[in-house]
Amino acid sequence: MDLQAILEEFAKGNMGIDRVRKELAIHSIEHVGEMAQLDVGRDLRRGLPEVVYAEGKKYRDTIAIALSAIRARGQVVVSRIKEQDYEKVLKGIGGRKSNICIESGKNSTTILAFDRTTPPKTTGAKIGIVAAGTSDIGVAEEARLVARSMGCESVTTYDVGIAGIHRLFPRLKEMLQQDVGAIVVVAGMEGALASAVAALVDVPVIGVPTSVGYGFGSDGIAALASMLQSCTLGLAVVNIDNGIGAGAFAASIANKLALKTSVKLA
Repeated sequence: MDLQAILEEFAKGNMGIDRVRKELAIHSIEHVGEMAQLDVGRDLRRGLPEVVYAEGKKYRDTIAIALSAIRARGQVVVSRIKEQDYEKVLKGIGGRKSNICIESGKNSTTILAFDRTTPPKTTGAKIGIVAAGTSDIGVAEEARLVARSMGCESVTTYDVGIAGIHRLFPRLKEMLQQDVGAIVVVAGMEGALASAVAALVDVPVIGVPTSVGYGFGSDGIAALASMLQSCTLGLAVVNIDNGIGAGAFAASIANKLALKTSVKLA
């Protein structure tokens, strides 16, 4: 039973204070053997999902941690699954007889897994996600899946880099018409797209430099330096390839705006 369910049962009068205290004590600590301690209260405290970074883990450990997170919180984001482990992890988390749904991203080794009886709730918030080239889509999809886990819808447009910047304008117009609360811009090479977008819109922009490019820029250093040196106001920048952080930041902004709007309407 997750924290939300405990509180709902208490509010309905179906659970006494002693039972609530016991359930909260059980729920406050979640260990996975000797290898992991899950922050099971993060979603209520901060509105953020549990994210399992799989790149440095054995696939069996990744599966065990992910399943524990789903049992405790109903969902989990698993990022950077090693290519050779990808199918094993998917099968281990959501096998044929499992009640777990898995959503994956295009060109991405990040997944969102959740109990099909409690899918991610929607907040009514939206963010925009822009990827400069097809090589940037995997990082952009990380941002989309994290936002989805936070109840935030994403309006996406990919392959609209500055080499053909005319492709960008109609998609930005659509995002603004749909009232996105923030826009994530994912770009490698020289990373100029983030500055261009921030110069055109009146919402916060989060730049994600990617490790796409030649020579000096091949590890994302050029894109990072360019975004950090931007003269366009209203642009924040996360670390190289950090789609997870950008998606969480953008969704936090959008969800807060959506909440304020709903309170005013009420």
